[in-house]
This record gives sequence, structure tokens and C-alpha cells, in this order.
Amino acid sequence: MTLIAQSRLKLGDPHDCTDANDELTVLHAIYDTLVKREGQGFVPALAREWTVSEDARTWTFTLRSNVQFHDGTPCDAAAVAASLERMAREDKGYTLGAPAVWRQFLGGAAFEMLDPLRLRITLTAPMADLLDVLEQGFIVSPSAFEGLDAGDYSRQIGSGPYRIAQVTAERITATLVEGHFGGTPANSSVTWLLEPDAATRQAMLESGKVQVANDLDFVASRALGAMRHEFLSPVAIIYLLNASRGPLADARVRRALSLAVDRDAIVETVTHGAARPLRGFISPNHFGAGQGAGAQMNREKARALLTEAGHGDGLVLEVDCPTRLPDEAERLTAALGLQLETVGITLKTHVHPEREDYAHMVRRKEIHDLCIFDSSPMSTYRVLYEKIDSRVAGSWWQGYANPAVESLIDRGRVTTDRAARAEIWRQAYVLLQEDPAWLTLYNPLRVIGIAGEHPDFAMPANGALDVRRLPPLGETTDAG
Repeated sequence: MTLIAQSRLKLGDPHDCTDANDELTVLHAIYDTLVKREGQGFVPALAREWTVSEDARTWTFTLRSNVQFHDGTPCDAAAVAASLERMAREDKGYTLGAPAVWRQFLGGAAFEMLDPLRLRITLTAPMADLLDVLEQGFIVSPSAFEGLDAGDYSRQIGSGPYRIAQVTAERITATLVEGHFGGTPANSSVTWLLEPDAATRQAMLESGKVQVANDLDFVASRALGAMRHEFLSPVAIIYLLNASRGPLADARVRRALSLAVDRDAIVETVTHGAARPLRGFISPNHFGAGQGAGAQMNREKARALLTEAGHGDGLVLEVDCPTRLPDEAERLTAALGLQLETVGITLKTHVHPEREDYAHMVRRKEIHDLCIFDSSPMSTYRVLYEKIDSRVAGSWWQGYANPAVESLIDRGRVTTDRAARAEIWRQAYVLLQEDPAWLTLYNPLRVIGIAGEHPDFAMPANGALDVRRLPPLGETTDAG
């Protein structure tokens, strides 16, 4: 048995929208999806091949044959369609503060079973990046729907290489299913253990009580030597800017904020080096992120822009700040305030201890001038569509409008050639440096510990551990 210690242990409805790596590691072990993310692209999974129409509205998937769910029922085109239709329901696709995430892409779609192994999906609007959604479209046995709808989240029935054997508040165990089309993983069973304390998780790894310890302290974990694996999280730590009213409705003031910040110093003082400066609007792991220097510090230009905008004598901005997610939010806001004082900006901070209430406040667009937040979707298109496009005015949109960026969004959504679409997103990346919708700061660096020496081990681009690809870690008898 391979034991994995992690800080949270949640298993919800697989058709809700989550970017939590501690939940995704379990879901990707139990379930298959039509495609799998590989770096910035996609490779076959349940679908062995697919085509898309020139207008990016009609997608046809050819499925693998002889795939069964863990309950013995066939994983065929009808079952795939049933899962995707369930994802698109009004009451599914929920993530913190935002309901029906998947419905905005799959809602109203027509699902046509051309034969038992071929499924045609016709969208109501073009989406050349549909695979970004389907990569997280977990295909669930229809026999599990009733239990999941009733809130029984132990009722997890997929077709993946592991099947659920036990679900409790403190542990989730999954055992190997022989003959999976993706090959046989190296470890016969996996148990995820809840251990909130990072120091304890590291001690468990060092003592051999677990073979994997996730989300370790960046500095303390250096004692692990070759067992320590550092990786870049694609999550962007940002401040959403209120572009609908107040000083930040002026693009010059938003640009001045970006130019005033020394991101390298923020990383050192707030995270003690456990991050990389983010000079764009998405991480380097994202499709179409582009290359180049991105946002750089230029405080002389920042002062000039503030003066031009009528704030030469100083400016007070009110900032909303949670006490967690990110956990360093208060320290970060204090450090940011010190930096902005150098260009004549003073921050007045409003602290919010209830994180879910805070998310709802942001979704209702009731923030002051700016608020600390994160951006976690791995889809460049989703970030642009849900958070930047004023015509959509999505859950996290805060009044920003840039017709040039929106024109690129329109072009990208119908451009099925990946290289051409990547260039379009790169152009949007450049425009969002010149006219920022957010104040972008950094992508965190995370640490996972794995027993033994595995120099070739690499975390997936989304930052979620893929237990299918773990090296052989030996068998542990767990009396728990």
C-alpha cells in the first residue's frame, strides 16, 4: 500500500469544478476523461481520436472499445454523453462562489451517439479550447448519479486504473484495477491520509510511515535531500482591480500599480523565495502564455502616470484582504502597501476572516478598489472568457473592458489550429501588460516529498499529483 499524506482530504461531486490539487489527485485516479493534459497540449484517454469542425462548434470523438466502469457496465458513447450532460446542469459545476461553471460551455449542447463508440457534440457557440473543459470532464458510471445527487460522495464509480475501496473523513483508499487501457500503475493500492500539519507530514515521510508527503514547507523540506521535489504551481496570486468605478477605472492608474511593484522583492519578503514572479496574466505552464519580460518595475513612469491621472499629490486605495487562501494574504498586502508608498499610493485595508463570504462578495462585485485573489484555471481561454471579457461579465470580472483583447478572444475561440491560437493568446498576453485587468504578482513554488531517489519524477502542469505515474514505492502494511 502506498500512503500519501496531504493537508486536506475532500471528495465531492466529480462534476463540480475544482482546481484543488488534493482532490484532483484522487479524481484522476478513479476516473477517466476523454483526453488528458500533457504539458500545454492533450493526448488521447477514453477518446482515441477526435475531430473538430472549421467553425469550432462540432466535435466528434471516437472512444476506445471494451472499456468498463468499475461496476461492470460499459463506458460507451451513451455513458459519456450522460456525464457531460450532467456536468452542464444548473446545479453542477459549482466552485467556491461560482455556480454552473461548466454550463456556460456545455449548456444547450447537442449530444449525438453516431454509434456505440462515436459521440458528436455540437456546441451552441464556438470553443476551439473545448478540450480544456473535457480534460476535467470526469466520466462517471450512470449508476452512481442517484447517490451523488443525494450527497453520497463515497459513491464514486469510474473506469480509471484505481477503484474506491474506502472513504472516511481521515482516509481514502483506492485499489488497482487490472487491464486498464493506459497501462498498469506501479503501485497496487493508494491511500490518501489527512494530516493538516506540514511538519508532521514531513516527519511521516522521513520515518517511513508514508511514501509521499504533499504541500511541504518550502524551507524545512530542504532537509529531505533527494526526496524533495519542487514544482511551479500554475495558480496566479493577484489583486483584482475594480475597473468599474473609483480610481482604478482609469487605465493609467492600473498601469501605474503594475509598474510600481518590485515582484522579486515581494517573492523574497513574503514567500521567502517560494514563488516565481508573475509578469503576465497566466503562468508559464499555460497554453499561449508567450515569452518576454512582461510587467517590469518602473516607478518613475508609475509616478508620471499617476500625475497624469490627477493623483500627483497622492492616492488612497481601499483593499479587501482575506485571512487565508492565500494564507499569506495579510503579509502580502502589508508588503504591497510599503512598496506602493514609494509612488504616493496609500492602502487602506479591510480584513475579511470568512473566506467563502469573501468569495461571494467578490462575485457580487462589491469589492472596494482592489482585492487579493487567485486565478487557478489551467485554461487560458477560460481565464480570458470568464474573468476578462466584459460581454460575459463572469463571476470574478470586476468591470474591466478592452475591445482589442475581446477581439482576440473572438478570434481565438474559432481558431482550431493550435499554433495559430497560441499566437492569438500571446497577443492578448501582451495587451494585458499594457492595460492590466489585474495586479499580477507571483506563481507559488510547491514541494512534494517522495520516498527514495527519483530524479526523473516531474509533477503535471496543473500541479496535481498523478498517482498513475508514481514510481514503485514498495508495499506498506497500514494498520490504520
